[in-house]
Amino acid sequence: MLTFNKNYFGFAILIFLIEVLIALFVHDRFVRPYLGDVLVVILIYCFLKSFLKLPILTVALFVLLFSFTIEFLQFLNIVEKLHLEKSKIARTVIGTSFSWIDLLTYITGIAIVIIIEKYWLKNEIKPLANNIVNK
Repeated sequence: MLTFNKNYFGFAILIFLIEVLIALFVHDRFVRPYLGDVLVVILIYCFLKSFLKLPILTVALFVLLFSFTIEFLQFLNIVEKLHLEKSKIARTVIGTSFSWIDLLTYITGIAIVIIIEKYWLKNEIKPLANNIVNK
């Protein structure tokens, strides 16, 4: 179950760096709020797959449930209830405002993960594997 997958870890680092760049330099009404949320679930997925050898759907559904839980905690104003409203880290990591659209962005991100993992990569690997075996 425990493993280290350098490919997933590399993708996690790359997406993390993109997220940092978005947070620091992008202040628009699409990329930061929507694309950032799509990328964050992909980031979490890749990070978990870096260390856990679990089925794609298991990890994807866990990440989606985790993301929904964080969003629900935002709905409950958990940052304020824990008296962390002055903590920039808590406000950034947990977030402070619930949005139904965020739930859709998380679903979109996980759908992208599943499509890439189940269909695109599967179709790319099979022809390559057949070429190697047939040589």
